[in-house]
Amino acid sequence: MPTTPTTLSLMTLCLLAAGCCTERCATGTNGAVDFAHVSITAIQAMQEQAESIKAHGAALVAWVPGEATTGWESRMRVVGTFHSNDQDPANDANLLAIAYTKAAEMADTLKNSGSGVRPKLKGENGYKGGVIRPVAGGYVIAAFSGAKSEDDVVISGKGADVLVAAYGAPVAK
Repeated sequence: MPTTPTTLSLMTLCLLAAGCCTERCATGTNGAVDFAHVSITAIQAMQEQAESIKAHGAALVAWVPGEATTGWESRMRVVGTFHSNDQDPANDANLLAIAYTKAAEMADTLKNSGSGVRPKLKGENGYKGGVIRPVAGGYVIAAFSGAKSEDDVVISGKGADVLVAAYGAPVAK
């Protein structure tokens, strides 16, 4: 089939109708959000907040589609190092593991990490510092580990704010 202006116009319309427009997907104006795109911005906001208070650790964000966690998309970034005490191996902690434990707890409870809404399960630590928020079509999760719990909450909140802005408020049922 020859490529004519009419053919190109029809192909463009088909792609737009299918929702294949990167700019629209990134901004959420067509009801879909490109998590890969918006997660970079959310992680960057968390990294900037962590660096502003000279915290190092691990940041992660996730998108959970639906009303219950059966899967998610996520992105993480190490801010400085994800070890708590590189000088003393006996007291070292894997901050990346702690951030994911916070996220796993939130995925189950649909509450911020460390909420205490139920007893901790094996594998959970009950640490505060992770934020989960309902959005249109599901939930967004942001977790940071590496600073004091209250600072982890602020850092996580920065990432969650970016995701909430992209996904929008949940639709009332």
